[in-house]
Amino acid sequence: MRRRTQPPPSPLPQRNGVDPVRLRLPVGNTWTTVRDHLAARLATAGIAVIDDMLDTGRIVDAAGRPVSRDTAYVPGMFVWFHRELPDEELVPFAIDILYQDEHLVVADKPHFLATTPRGSHVAETALARLRRQLDIPTLGAAHRLDRLTAGLVLFTVRPEERGAYQSLFRDRRVAKEYEAVAPYDPALPLPRTVRSRILKERGILAAREVDGEPNALSRVELLEHRDGRARYRLTPSTGQTHQLRVHMSALGVPILGDPLYPVVTDPVAAGDFRRPLQLLARVLEFTDPVTGREHRFISSRVLEAWVAHEEWATG
Repeated sequence: MRRRTQPPPSPLPQRNGVDPVRLRLPVGNTWTTVRDHLAARLATAGIAVIDDMLDTGRIVDAAGRPVSRDTAYVPGMFVWFHRELPDEELVPFAIDILYQDEHLVVADKPHFLATTPRGSHVAETALARLRRQLDIPTLGAAHRLDRLTAGLVLFTVRPEERGAYQSLFRDRRVAKEYEAVAPYDPALPLPRTVRSRILKERGILAAREVDGEPNALSRVELLEHRDGRARYRLTPSTGQTHQLRVHMSALGVPILGDPLYPVVTDPVAAGDFRRPLQLLARVLEFTDPVTGREHRFISSRVLEAWVAHEEWATG
């Protein structure tokens, strides 16, 4: 079996906590120059933008040398550049650090903050913020939370150890508990385990349940209720996209503040932080694969629809 070539280290530093983009030129293609390939690969940027980046030395090779318009195309060659950062709305909530050692950082993420750079959320993400705040440029995410979900996220300090921590989540060796606030239905028998097959299609905002072998399993428990509203403990055994949100909606008690379930609503305007999704990653528990320590972390955040019940009720 062919062993995949390890990419060389980046010749460019991070910018504002964000890594440069790394591209590997495909093998088996016949472009004449690197510019020709970039024009095809980055067509949405436009050739004028690519030429400006080339002319100003903002695209470099593995040795940090600027790539010019006439640099020959070499299959397997790596090039790096910094993307132009989008205008991002500042998320006006802090990230709390619950734990830090030479291997791990456990952060308590606020609502509305993406975990890692993606799409229109780049510098204003938990990963980029923490790299700047803690001055740890090697910091990486072992897993992700939805941007709208608050709570515990595990980050790794050393790139060579990241795979070991990521495998905890991949192999389901992390005990996770979530908390949610949703309507109370006295006719809904709880606790119960929900099993279904969830399909998330690329380009479609909401996931959906379909027929077939279940790939999503969630335990739902009622913690307390008052005035038609309840606080639930949710324990997922799998990690499908939007799994808990889909399962709560399917039970007829969609999580408060959810813009996708049971129906997709108009997108929330940038800067509108009034009604966060009432879902919190409350607990992470695992055996450290590097040190062997037993860890149990509990979020200190509270869901405002429960503690500020009247404010949510009256809007």
